[in-house]
Amino acid sequence: MARIENGQSFDTRSIRTISSSHIDEESSLGSDSEINGFTSDRQTDKYGFIGGAQQHSEESAQDVPPEVLRQREVKWLDMLSHWDKWMIKRFNKVRLRCQKGIPPALRGRAWLYLSGGKVKKEQNQGKFQELDSQPGDPKWLDVIEKDLHRQFPFHEMFVSRGGHGQQDLFRVLKAYTLYRPEEGYCQAQAPIAAVLLMHMPAEDAFWGLVQICEKYLPGYYSPGLEAIQLDGEILFALLRRFSPLSYRHLEKHKIDPILYMTEWFMCAFSRTLPWASVLRVWDMFLCDGVKIIFRVGLVLLKCTLGTREKLKACQGLYETMELLRAIDPRYMQEGFLVREILEVPVTARDVEREHHTQHKRWKKNRGELNFKPPPRMHGARLIMLAEPPRRQDLQQNPTIVLEVPTPQLKKDKEERKSKKKSIKKSQPIEEIPNPYPLPGETSPPPPPTDPPAPPPPPPADGSVTPETMPQTEKDSPHQQRAPPSELPPAKESVLHRSTQSLSSTEQDTYL
Repeated sequence: MARIENGQSFDTRSIRTISSSHIDEESSLGSDSEINGFTSDRQTDKYGFIGGAQQHSEESAQDVPPEVLRQREVKWLDMLSHWDKWMIKRFNKVRLRCQKGIPPALRGRAWLYLSGGKVKKEQNQGKFQELDSQPGDPKWLDVIEKDLHRQFPFHEMFVSRGGHGQQDLFRVLKAYTLYRPEEGYCQAQAPIAAVLLMHMPAEDAFWGLVQICEKYLPGYYSPGLEAIQLDGEILFALLRRFSPLSYRHLEKHKIDPILYMTEWFMCAFSRTLPWASVLRVWDMFLCDGVKIIFRVGLVLLKCTLGTREKLKACQGLYETMELLRAIDPRYMQEGFLVREILEVPVTARDVEREHHTQHKRWKKNRGELNFKPPPRMHGARLIMLAEPPRRQDLQQNPTIVLEVPTPQLKKDKEERKSKKKSIKKSQPIEEIPNPYPLPGETSPPPPPTDPPAPPPPPPADGSVTPETMPQTEKDSPHQQRAPPSELPPAKESVLHRSTQSLSSTEQDTYL
């Protein structure tokens, strides 16, 4: 049941048996490094590697200040919310932000959007669950099981035999063999899937793997590995222009590109570079396509073999291969490597032009390719243009949902609408003169009115009535005649002549 290697015991039970019966969903067993005893005596770095197993990870990492990181996160959240507009109208800005580095908190989501895996997943709802429920081809399952413990064995996600990380890796790789049975499984797919699983759930990682195998690196994992051999010739031809000294040295010793670039390209440098550099390379690779992989290879070759002093240390094939297998860590440091990559004058057009030339040479010397892969897509923008997404394909599924009562939402909307309408309809308010000025205040002049009608002639008996009483003051527009009363008329005041009520607070404008 268990075997001993280098002082560590490993459980040899089948991952299929463990995933189905040994670990339930509620258990934390296998979700970290508990099984192999790495929890107390060895610490993990910020990337999840135990004991600094991914060499030069901490030294080469460039820490971004927290305030800068928060600003970048806000910008990326805005881009992801309007992804189609950014990709079509402002792709150069997306590229620049990928070159600066995607914030770790959003890297998995950004990779899924860049690769087109998000659209693929939405357009194939339930497909992964269907593949995951099928038993799979035993021929591929046995090979996959043997490779599980080789994928980043000192990362806390994959350190445990039968842990959640290895279970998900098995599910993703098995699903791909069912999704593309003509290709089956290739060992170099395992590290690609493992890197994706470190940043996203199993279903998202599956569709990310599909996009990398079909759009970014088509034909790399097919039988015969003809596509990777063809790209090796393309790399060698580009090296002739980029670093003639390195090219002549490799040609002199007849070192075929397939000897040193196979793992670089097929694993997208995930097993070669320090982890901080791997993440930055993948950010640019998923944005701009395979030209980034070519640029990284050219930088490493030039830095290792690009001067005569360096070539003195490798006089033959063996010494050269040893040097390329153990590249100086200085050349793989995150800041240095990213700067050099951006300065390499190799474009997608250069890659396609050289691909056409090498393909013609291949056909002349070896005949037609046995496996014809689909055309390669150079970057996220071309992938989106080739398969335009629907609006609902790019909608983000929130992980935290706040429940707000629906009636309250409707009420708030109606209130906002009524406020907007009242503001539009409101007219400037006319000033109404105060009919009751305070002592010492001068009452404003009344607005001009029509001239008063002439008073009626006095009665013949000479009696004076309230109707014929002379008025010494001009009536204001608000004043009306006092109603007749049987009581003797009292001295009329301003209050008596006003129609405003002191008890009516709705009409008083002066209180």
